[in-house]
Amino acid sequence: MVRFSSTNPSNIERETQRLREMGLMEGNHFTVKMPEEGRYGYVLLLKEGLEHAAWLSVHGKDERQRRLAAEFVEYILQRAEEKGEKVYEKVLKVVEEGMSRDSLKLEGFEGRIEVGGSEHVVKVIGGGAEFEKSRSGKTLLRIRITAEVDGVRSEYEITFGRYGRDNIALGRAYARSDAPGGREADAERISALIKALTGKEPRIRRKSDGTIEIECGREHLDGFTRYTELADAIMKWLEETRR
Repeated sequence: MVRFSSTNPSNIERETQRLREMGLMEGNHFTVKMPEEGRYGYVLLLKEGLEHAAWLSVHGKDERQRRLAAEFVEYILQRAEEKGEKVYEKVLKVVEEGMSRDSLKLEGFEGRIEVGGSEHVVKVIGGGAEFEKSRSGKTLLRIRITAEVDGVRSEYEITFGRYGRDNIALGRAYARSDAPGGREADAERISALIKALTGKEPRIRRKSDGTIEIECGREHLDGFTRYTELADAIMKWLEETRR
């Protein structure tokens, strides 16, 4: 998070307007508290706001919006550098994630990846994402990807929800017992697909009833936002399910 503080309401309003002109939305990308009785107010830029600003610097609707976003991102990077190498690296990572969002296509993706000590060949045919409601009424994000992994073609599904007191984003996929090679082989193919697309290997949970669950975290979801077919739905879901 990035905070701008001031006791002057005009300064807070100026910074708020600056973010709005850039294309950021209050509540989703930043929050505002106006000064009261000489006390400090603030504009608080959230991580999602910095990511979106970085994305706008590349994909903004016109030259002015791209310029405003690029200048703002450069300013934040300069301030982060003044705070030290560790702070700069953290901020740079957020910026790079934002700029890479919506830059790749699932369709036609090919790669080789090592999982479980074995190399796997991944070829993606297509994919997409959609919302659905859980039995409890929560909004879930279902990512569907059709791919060939080691020559086995299948439609893979990863379903994300928000869980716990911290409202964390967590995704799950389940290995199928009727898949070629059984659950273990299917779990390894799912893991290879996720790692190939996101750069992060998921966690595998084996339950006492024989179920094999493949678990993804926020880092995987961020990786999926790099793909045109998924980015819009993921960002909309993250915004709608925020607390």
